[in-house]
Amino acid sequence: MIRSRSVKILSWVLRLTAAAILLQTLFFKFTGAPESVYIFTALGAEPVGRIGSGVIELIASALLLVPQTVVYGAALSMLTMTGAIVGHLTKLGIALPAVGDNGELFVLAVIVFASSAAALYLHRADLPVAVRRRARFTG
Repeated sequence: MIRSRSVKILSWVLRLTAAAILLQTLFFKFTGAPESVYIFTALGAEPVGRIGSGVIELIASALLLVPQTVVYGAALSMLTMTGAIVGHLTKLGIALPAVGDNGELFVLAVIVFASSAAALYLHRADLPVAVRRRARFTG
C-alpha cells in the first residue's frame, strides 16, 4: 500500500492516463469504426480480436481505477499493449496512413504500457507474495 501523498498522486495520474486512453479507444472498437476494422482485418483477427481486445481493455481500465486491483489492471493493460505494440512493429507499421494515423495509435499504446508499468512498480507491494518472490521486487 502506498503511503506518501506525492506517490499516491503520481499513481493516480499514471492510472488515469492509462485508463482514459484505453476507455477512449473502446468506442471505436465496439462501434466497428473503419479504423478498428482495418487494423484487426490486417491482423487477421476481425471481428473477434477487435471485440475481445475491447472487452479486455474495459476490464483492465476498471481494475486500474480500483485501488485494491491496480496491480491486476496494470498487468492486464501491459499484456494487451504488448500485443498492440508487437502488431504495429511486425504487421501494421508504426504509422497507418490508410486510416489517417501518423503513428498516434502506436504512441498511445506505448504511453499506456509505460504508465501501467510505472503504476505496477509503484504498487509492487500489492503483488501476491509468490509473484514478488519470483520477480524479486524489493520494497
